Amino acid sequence: MQNKDLNILNKFNILYLEDDENLLKHTHDVLIDFVNEIYAVKTSKEALEVLKNKKVDVIISDILLENENGIDFLKNLKEDRNINIPTILTTAHTDTKYLLDAIKLKVENYIIKPINIKELLTTLHDILLPIVQEKELRRNNHVIKTISAITDSKQVDIIKFIINNLDNNNIFSASYSDIMDRINISKPTLIKLFKELAEKHILIKIQHKTYRFDENALDNI
Repeated sequence: MQNKDLNILNKFNILYLEDDENLLKHTHDVLIDFVNEIYAVKTSKEALEVLKNKKVDVIISDILLENENGIDFLKNLKEDRNINIPTILTTAHTDTKYLLDAIKLKVENYIIKPINIKELLTTLHDILLPIVQEKELRRNNHVIKTISAITDSKQVDIIKFIINNLDNNNIFSASYSDIMDRINISKPTLIKLFKELAEKHILIKIQHKTYRFDENALDNI
């Protein structure tokens, strides 16, 4: 794991499907120190409930589950439900058939039990790094486009601050005072910026001190 920045994992949610309760708990207890959230479940039914109600970035699934098969679960997700989430399969078996099925499903990796935590963390890093990089590129693009939409150069730091503090749903939460505590800018300049961004439908106020950043509005700039 040399030169792997595992800090990038802390913004992502993992769904872990494993019917061995001891292994489920152990792996959960290790991964929770690295990721944002890990949803540990024992059946595909529970896994589907998580997928319905939670944001999941990576699935880790055992192949041979009690009375069911992890391969069939993934086929159901991809082919019947059109859910395509990066997946790591775990198994105690090296049957070629499973490897071929995993390849057909375009599974990101295949880990043999007992699970090597370093290997698992490295795999998660390699899966999620391109997503982090893509988000960074999009964020930089948003900064450039948003800056081009305003005229006052003093407001550039505020735009960077807003975009760098958006959550996964593009929501920004802060008061004028919160921003002024972090950045040296006058309140009139700050109000002017928020007004300009609102007029261009880039930053939409949805409630007190809470705004939604609409990246689609940037296409009209």
